[in-house]
Amino acid sequence: MFYLLHGDDEFTNREQLKKLRLQGNFEYNQDTFNGGEVDLATITATCNTLPFLADQRLVVVEGLPKKRRGESPAPVSADEIGTDTAGKGGKGKKSKKSGKGSAASRASFEKGLVEYIPHLPDSAVLIVLVDEALEASNSLLKVASEQGKIIQSTLPKGAALESWIVKRARSNGVTITSDAAAILANYVGNQLRLLANELDKLATFVGDGGTISVDDVRSLSAQVQEARIFDLTDALAQRNQKQALTILHDLLADGEPPIKLISTITTQFRSLLLVKELSLKGMRAAQIATTIGIAPFVAEKATRQVGKFTPTQLERAYRQLLATDAALKRSRMTPEMALDLLVVSFGNEQ
Repeated sequence: MFYLLHGDDEFTNREQLKKLRLQGNFEYNQDTFNGGEVDLATITATCNTLPFLADQRLVVVEGLPKKRRGESPAPVSADEIGTDTAGKGGKGKKSKKSGKGSAASRASFEKGLVEYIPHLPDSAVLIVLVDEALEASNSLLKVASEQGKIIQSTLPKGAALESWIVKRARSNGVTITSDAAAILANYVGNQLRLLANELDKLATFVGDGGTISVDDVRSLSAQVQEARIFDLTDALAQRNQKQALTILHDLLADGEPPIKLISTITTQFRSLLLVKELSLKGMRAAQIATTIGIAPFVAEKATRQVGKFTPTQLERAYRQLLATDAALKRSRMTPEMALDLLVVSFGNEQ
């Protein structure tokens, strides 16, 4: 049996793969390969090997070789395809490996798989997982539609994302209000792995059969708290004292420790300084994330934010934050007062 899992939703792709793993008795008959490194002969030889004390062997290929500029489909020899389905029995075990030999171009790799799949023995379950949406003309899609099964996962957006959150909460044995789901969707976005982790924590807090409320999300979700601090930084960047003070007081009312708030804002401005510097050098968000070691979605938000500051303003703000932190450590003022004065001073900056 051949399965093709594809789409830009990496989290759901992995969940679908997990479900397929549980459908058979593959305990001693699992092999996982990196499609960008393995050669076709290794895949076909593994598929053709009879399973040990079971009806089927599971072979997973994660990813495909990267496309080469100007590449065209290459001929694939019968030896490379390895269509001898007689196989040899032997004890197998779960493994993850790259395979021997150099990886083929993407075109020749796909062509080889397409030519091999009609010869896939009944004793093998082959899963190819690709974390991108394949084009409708892709030959793997065609062969999967005719001789296998296609499972496509697309990242949800807008109302579909809120619906995903509601369903995910229900699968955890709890419910979530529509407003709470909207807040999670707005602040976390379609980072589904992060959303799943936040919902797991919230479900544990409210207990089986409980309901996750807006207050629960605001007080317990680390991702939402971080995003709200991003909102505070945005308000500071826009010199909007009223909005900044409102967000600040909401965070304090929700139990966010003032010292932690100052520390987080300081860290955020330090990141903004680095992002500004790298942006001026022409780097994009993905490159910046890798360079300074932050999550890609955080880099995207930071890249948008730094456009509201000049380098001088960022440096001045960072120095103000360091001075506020030092004053607190010398106990010259209460943390709440220090934060209020900080917001006011930002609003007065030109």
